[in-house]
Amino acid sequence: MKILVIGSGGREHALAWKLSQSKRVQSVFVAPGNGGTARDKNLINLPITDIVQLREWAQKEQIALTVVGPEAPLAEGVVDEFRAHHLRIFGPTREAAQLESSKAFSKAFMVRHSIPTARYESFTDVRAAHEYVKNQGAPIVVKADGLAAGKGVVVAMNLKEAHDAIDYMLSGEGTGVQHNGQARVVIEEFLEGEEASFIVVSDGINNVALATCQDHKRLKDNDQGPNTGGMGAYSPAPVVTPQIHAKTMREIIVPTLKGMAKDGIPYSGFLYAGLMITKTGEIKCLEFNCRLGDPETQPIMMRLKTDLVEVLMSATQSQLNAKTSSGTTEVASVWPRLDVLELDWDRRPALGVVMAAAGYPQSPRKGDVINGLPPDREDVMVFHAGTSKEGLDFKTTGGRVLCVTALGGTLKMAQQLAYVAIDEIHFEGAQYRRDIGFRALQGARV
Repeated sequence: MKILVIGSGGREHALAWKLSQSKRVQSVFVAPGNGGTARDKNLINLPITDIVQLREWAQKEQIALTVVGPEAPLAEGVVDEFRAHHLRIFGPTREAAQLESSKAFSKAFMVRHSIPTARYESFTDVRAAHEYVKNQGAPIVVKADGLAAGKGVVVAMNLKEAHDAIDYMLSGEGTGVQHNGQARVVIEEFLEGEEASFIVVSDGINNVALATCQDHKRLKDNDQGPNTGGMGAYSPAPVVTPQIHAKTMREIIVPTLKGMAKDGIPYSGFLYAGLMITKTGEIKCLEFNCRLGDPETQPIMMRLKTDLVEVLMSATQSQLNAKTSSGTTEVASVWPRLDVLELDWDRRPALGVVMAAAGYPQSPRKGDVINGLPPDREDVMVFHAGTSKEGLDFKTTGGRVLCVTALGGTLKMAQQLAYVAIDEIHFEGAQYRRDIGFRALQGARV
């Protein structure tokens, strides 16, 4: 079969790389792709970004399955467009994708369906937002209500940071993030604990959890510096114990899928719940993403041994909970509490380190030549994000440039392999953290 992956980042490179390993696959196209997907002989870049043009191309080429990587095409309705023309596509509809595209929608949904989350209020009026922060005090969290490429969140540790964030997000000169033509912010209580990424594949009713993962949002070592889209990640995440896993499924994932169905917006696609886990084991959902996380996808795909094509095809046919026995298929008629499809995972931990461009996240520089890229290996992969291939050269084109990802017998070994590979790679002004995985290495034997 022919498969299309929509997107140009590190997540899409990792997805396309994994999908291309299926015995059922003839070709994997990546639209528009990047330098890394151009480099891979098993992948084909497709220079199309317009949704209608992509749909027309998919019809002409008889694409068997389309997988949507980033959030923007989902919010623009790419799934609705493809389904309207009877094309198989994996991802949520535009209406369902509001779980990510509108933080106000998401927070109201969680409250309505009793999904544990931080207290919040939303504002379009600058003066009212400032007054709320003044009354609540700091630390406090200010979020732009809309898609901001992972950079629309300010964890304000003092009142000045909170007031500055409000002015920036609600002004016309701020993030440029709007929902339904209007700038809006969601202001939340500050929660203390450890964050983790919990991602499931949903077919609208049933779901199967992917391997647990934890990422590092801050730019600099020891979780210092500004928030970013993510500077690295590792899998599994020791903080997600079997008890926390079961509790997350019971209190967050299943109620979310039930709630979306009850609201008349059945959710199919990757569903990402950003968790805050307290020292007492309490779990709250910080946010939803309607796609795989980046850079979480890279270590997760390195560990996945099950044929991803089979999983996603099952999901598009609402058969994630199908169990074949003696040639018959039985599909459960009730909402499952836990996973029903067993995925096979490499027991080795995986760890990915993001190499970012000079000036990231505020104003990343573009056009720097990348040297020293190592060849792909079974245990070390360099997934490209903000790169292009120009002749024999690879150049930086975005903020997060590469994600160097490694498998190791232990997390420490995976970390060492990733940093050995990084030491070979050079581009002017490269930024990366030297401590990815430190939480797990300090707190657990992995």
